Amino acid sequence: MAAGRLTMTDMSDDNYLKDLILLRNDPSRVAVIREAAARGEVDAFYAMGLVYAEGRGVSIDLAQAHYWLSLAVKCGDRDAELLRSVVGCQMSEEEYQAALRLRSGPSLQLTQASGKDREQPV
Repeated sequence: MAAGRLTMTDMSDDNYLKDLILLRNDPSRVAVIREAAARGEVDAFYAMGLVYAEGRGVSIDLAQAHYWLSLAVKCGDRDAELLRSVVGCQMSEEEYQAALRLRSGPSLQLTQASGKDREQPV
């Protein structure tokens, strides 16, 4: 979980971050990463943050990016902390408040909003 993540060249086959390369051409890979995140896998938290921050296979959603990166930070992921800071600098106050609402939720469920999956606190 360190510097190798940023280059994506030294990834093992079981690393979700390797899948991020495919997302520009295959948005279906987002579901695989989302499932891993739902199981609590820290690398998948980071990957979901990156997915939403850069719009890889989904629309850019900085609140979602901040939320997922915050989960990774809570698990001690320093790379996620750096990326969350970058995302935070780009957020409007409304987006930041939405991220805080997501983070304050006791659990995670997938809902349909405007025809796309969004994570919402329950």
